[in-house]
Amino acid sequence: MDMKKEAKKRGQVTIFIIIALVIIAMGALIYIFYPEISAILGFEEKNPYSFMQTCLEEEIQTNVDALSLQGGSLNPEFYYLYDNSKVEYLCYTIEDYATCVVQQPMLKEHIEAEIENKIKEEVTGCFNSLKDSYEKRGYSVNLQPGDTKVELLPKRIVTSFNHTLTLTKDSTERYDNFRISLNNNLYERVSIANSILSWEARYGDAETTIYMDYYHNLKVEKLKQSDGTKIYILTDRDTQNKFQFATRSGAWPAGYGE
Repeated sequence: MDMKKEAKKRGQVTIFIIIALVIIAMGALIYIFYPEISAILGFEEKNPYSFMQTCLEEEIQTNVDALSLQGGSLNPEFYYLYDNSKVEYLCYTIEDYATCVVQQPMLKEHIEAEIENKIKEEVTGCFNSLKDSYEKRGYSVNLQPGDTKVELLPKRIVTSFNHTLTLTKDSTERYDNFRISLNNNLYERVSIANSILSWEARYGDAETTIYMDYYHNLKVEKLKQSDGTKIYILTDRDTQNKFQFATRSGAWPAGYGE
């Protein structure tokens, strides 16, 4: 009889141990996957900076990817259709043998403006969602909108928002200097594109190997088309991020080989 009681006690202890281990495991999983669980269940971000990063990062990245395949414009008007992408002419002449004229002399600034204009509505929507989320949690919220600025910087793209958010509940908290940073070396690829455009405008062509000799992580392709157009594709070998654009310069008349 004593042996049965002892076995029963041991069984109960084992069950308690198993339950404790399950609770610990569940706690660990919730800790590790809390951001994903929060997103699925609709829990609000407690940190306004994190909220804005989560809300806008994908939108900014999508636009960066799109314009990178189209010569720096989201809706190019003057382009060559290559591989289902409207690749903008960044240097062009209709004349044979002549050198081209650069079409976007301020390419970096043009790209920054393209991104800024495209994300305006999304920025407003995200800040309004941020405001609503705190009001639903009992905060008094004062949101002062400001300007949005996109900057291509070495190895990153930074989007800054000159907005001020003031939260009041038991105490008052103030948030400003909102910034979203993407790890992307578009700045470097645009700089190399500008160098190539200078060669195209001056000499009618550019030698690609010199760039790969100097930048070992860079692949530069020059694909010549039948009408004299050249498609340049700059690819980061590590990330596979690309920037491609079209030129027409020093072209031979139709029917002549190069």
